[in-house]
Amino acid sequence: MSDETKPSAGDSSGLSNGLVSDSDRRVYQAAQSLHSSSVKDLLSLGVCERCVFRLVSVEPFDSDLSSVSASTLRSWLEEASAAAAASSESSCSRVCIVCLGVLQFVFSDAKQTLARSECGSDYAARVTELVKREGHEFDSFGLEVSVPSTVVENERAVLLYLKGKYETEGWVQSEKISVKDALKVLVLDPLKASLGAKSDSSSFHIRLTYSMTSDEVQDASETTHERKKRKTDEENGSTSMSENSFEKVYEPCILSVNCNKMPIFFSGRYFKYSRNVSQTRWIIDDERMGEASVEELIGGNILPACLGDSYKFHAAGREDIDVRMLGSGRPFLIEVQNSRKCPSQQSLMEIEEKINNSEKKLVGVKDLKFIGSQCWAMMREGEAEKQKQYAALVWIARPLEEKDINSISSLIELKILQKTPVRVLHRRSPLERERTIHWMKVEKIKGSSHYFLLHLCTQAGTYIKEFVHGDLGRTSPSMGSILGCRAEIIQLDVTDVKMGDS
Repeated sequence: MSDETKPSAGDSSGLSNGLVSDSDRRVYQAAQSLHSSSVKDLLSLGVCERCVFRLVSVEPFDSDLSSVSASTLRSWLEEASAAAAASSESSCSRVCIVCLGVLQFVFSDAKQTLARSECGSDYAARVTELVKREGHEFDSFGLEVSVPSTVVENERAVLLYLKGKYETEGWVQSEKISVKDALKVLVLDPLKASLGAKSDSSSFHIRLTYSMTSDEVQDASETTHERKKRKTDEENGSTSMSENSFEKVYEPCILSVNCNKMPIFFSGRYFKYSRNVSQTRWIIDDERMGEASVEELIGGNILPACLGDSYKFHAAGREDIDVRMLGSGRPFLIEVQNSRKCPSQQSLMEIEEKINNSEKKLVGVKDLKFIGSQCWAMMREGEAEKQKQYAALVWIARPLEEKDINSISSLIELKILQKTPVRVLHRRSPLERERTIHWMKVEKIKGSSHYFLLHLCTQAGTYIKEFVHGDLGRTSPSMGSILGCRAEIIQLDVTDVKMGDS
């Protein structure tokens, strides 16, 4: 609305000759219905125009207030309350003692540059510009607002004053919308239009965080005594409003706009071909253990395609650094935090090909795809039913006999007890666990009587190395106790991982 069409204080002709919109008319009529004395009091205290509507009106806080400038709102309020209009310009430029400029659409950016918007659509355009700098792809969003605690403290003081002075008025007892909820009402529709997106409980969130400058925070901390005195006065029924009744803030808040998307997930199966690659990044005393990690080789390729901030690697169990993962591969998830985009299936196939064709051939992947967050719950649910198959090169202290082979193969659903292995006691709780060896099969090695291949299928969580050598009696029974001699694993490979019915 141009200045020519805005009615001035004391002149409502613009509202009757068709020069203003229906929303302006509704706001003007609402201003005329407000309790005049309380409006005059609040304006003189330094409360902004939109906060006056928020604190005095009995009607729901209306988004129409975002389209009317502060100067026009003040002229209508002054007309309704018969307040002096001479101070309108200087009053409009002051920071509201309650909302600290939030509902005035005035704020400072991180560089302390002042930004002032006349209406909600201008403010939404500024926020949209900041959001688009983040580069997110989205078609819906959720809006969050955070304001300093000073806003709540000052509002409490003003409301106490109003309730004490106008306790017989019905409007003073009505529930008041908070500053942050009022801002959502004012800017949500303009934001939806500016962003070209709908608003819902989206996985993409825009957070508007208002904070005070360090000097203002220091000043606020120095008013602790006055704040305690005010609360004491409140408890004693005092309703006086002095300069110490609220924390004085002379500069608008600093606004930061943060965008965050809920994690997205990618699933697949990985293979580990090297006996010098850990599953996750392994650093001890600032020294890397192993040549690389499965986590980095897979996640490091997916993250750039998502333009995300970071990633987490989850797998259906793990193998030691010197154990290869072969067969059908181990299921895994990559959880990408705050992704700006979701790569297409074609892009994922290219990532899979890049990993599989890498020069060193340390790891491989298959079935890489985007999947919903429910997959993490499915992985957890399948853990109890998970089975693993292994191939182990075993050495025993005496020659292997045919009866040994028959004895081992006959052991079906063998129950064993395993105490936490000595090698991991420094990082695992000392517990005793029952595990099941579902089946075993021995494959003789030609020309060697002390070595054989042991194929076995076990319950998830079984320590295979300890099952073979007994771990000083901490695993019972063990392959060593079954054969009645010392037994050791020379090499171990995981050949299959099955999760429930998946």
